[in-house]
Amino acid sequence: MGRLLTLLLALPLPAFAAQTLAPATTDPAPAPVAVGSALGGGMAAQLTQLMLGLLLVIGVIFALAWVLRRVQQATPHGGQVIELLGSRALGPRDRLVLVQVGSEQILLGLSPGRIAPLHVLQHPIEKPAKATAATPEFAQRLMELLGKDHKDKH
Repeated sequence: MGRLLTLLLALPLPAFAAQTLAPATTDPAPAPVAVGSALGGGMAAQLTQLMLGLLLVIGVIFALAWVLRRVQQATPHGGQVIELLGSRALGPRDRLVLVQVGSEQILLGLSPGRIAPLHVLQHPIEKPAKATAATPEFAQRLMELLGKDHKDKH
């Protein structure tokens, strides 16, 4: 990383070295200088420096993104300390939330602009098993009751 940074910082130097000053002469009439070539060379050096600076900034952004991704992968994803066990809406803007922090379960009241702990449970509530999907027999029976039998499609 340090070598790349040094290389990117050193690249504009040849462009500056290409701009040589005319040697001081005692000739009273200086030689005519082509205005287009002098301005074009300076502009090319400035564009080169601008492009290299832009590449340097983009490279630093990508390097920081890579480092951030590596740091995030090092932390365990399953090691959450706070877990949401359940939630119940009390109104359009108020809720009850049951959270587990470590081995402790806390009932929280949420309202706009306020979170209030309501109760710390002495005996933790076991999380209910996840509901299983409806069986095909149930879905078929429901369709029969609704009068939409799959077999009788006309």
